[in-house]
Amino acid sequence: MSIFLSLDQQSLEKFNQSAKPTGIAMIVIGIIGIVFPSVISLTLNFFISSLFFLSAIALAYSAYVCKVQTLMLWFKPFILLLLALLILFHPAVVISTLGLILAMYFLMDGFAGIALAVEIKPSKGWVFMLLNGILSLLLGVIVLVGWPLSSTWLVGLLIGISFLFDGVALLAIAGNIRAS
Repeated sequence: MSIFLSLDQQSLEKFNQSAKPTGIAMIVIGIIGIVFPSVISLTLNFFISSLFFLSAIALAYSAYVCKVQTLMLWFKPFILLLLALLILFHPAVVISTLGLILAMYFLMDGFAGIALAVEIKPSKGWVFMLLNGILSLLLGVIVLVGWPLSSTWLVGLLIGISFLFDGVALLAIAGNIRAS
């Protein structure tokens, strides 16, 4: 007896139709992450800083337009601006935190991949899903061992590797899953 819900034929057909193009996209994104790991990490850091900065501007504009004589309306924009600057000028803080969160993601992704492989086991390609799950577990352990010093380049590299193997696993099982 399976602990997971069994997929009906229609759901499996939809999955099979989307697995191949999704797999190819994941492989391309993964290769970009592997080739440019530090750029991926720093771009993510810049993106997060920009979101905080834009939020600070929007809230400051709202406080200005309101013309209420209280500093409390300016408190949140001020905090968001400080956070944006901290993130922008001290990227190691965010990237190292992201490295730790990423380790947790890889560990959970690994367990989920292994569980899915066991679920689809006699289907062709289940071994690739199992290997993908084991790789994700291994990546989670690597991040934890090298954390926080290696986070700058490791975050982008591991995201790339994980996405590459997700794509390979999807391509391996595309069209091969059958309803039981």
